[in-house]
Amino acid sequence: MKTLYNGKTKTVLLDETTNVVNLFFKDSATGENGVFDPGSNTVGGSVEGKGRIGLTVSKYFFELMERNGIPTHYLGADIDKGLMQVRNLTVPKLEFVLRYFTAGSMCRRFTLEEGIVFDPPYTEVTLKDDEQGDPLISERLCIMKGLLHEGQYDEALDILVRVGEVLRTELKKLNLTLIDFKIEVGYDENGKMYVVDEITPDIWRVRDENGNIPNQIDCAKLILERIGQ
Repeated sequence: MKTLYNGKTKTVLLDETTNVVNLFFKDSATGENGVFDPGSNTVGGSVEGKGRIGLTVSKYFFELMERNGIPTHYLGADIDKGLMQVRNLTVPKLEFVLRYFTAGSMCRRFTLEEGIVFDPPYTEVTLKDDEQGDPLISERLCIMKGLLHEGQYDEALDILVRVGEVLRTELKKLNLTLIDFKIEVGYDENGKMYVVDEITPDIWRVRDENGNIPNQIDCAKLILERIGQ
């Protein structure tokens, strides 16, 4: 398979005979100085088996989204090989963020206390650019830069909110409170939009029943235990 992109936590591979894209889930996690943080732009370390655990969690949540009528790029997964098969889509370098509470970078950027409730949820769109620190970006700039077409910005935000409703409900059943999360979107040749990349603790922040915020790895293990996998 041909390597299309080598990211911080995944490698994107193209099967040129079928035109199916495969995501290889690595054992690396984002963070700094050995401290894992889903909002970080750098790799904070590596834990053996993390990739397979993340793929199992992502498979569970992508299938959940599909059952709830949310279109995703997910086609299947080979857990043993650490590969997820996905649609071959155009994926703009954007992240769509939804916040139920203030946390992380938002508190640092705007000098806010942690844990302030957003009602309704607060949405942001950022440009995926580590060198620029993932700056916020508007619909107008997305269109000017050729990242999205007219109407896709609002459509992606609508998908973001729908994902949040499903994700928050499911995590609540697992005794976890969703604080915030981010997704990526892609679109096909007809402009139809899909949730892409992954749905794992690498893209969200939660609080457990004891009021603690588990890191990505501990959270993934906890979820697998509670869903019986």
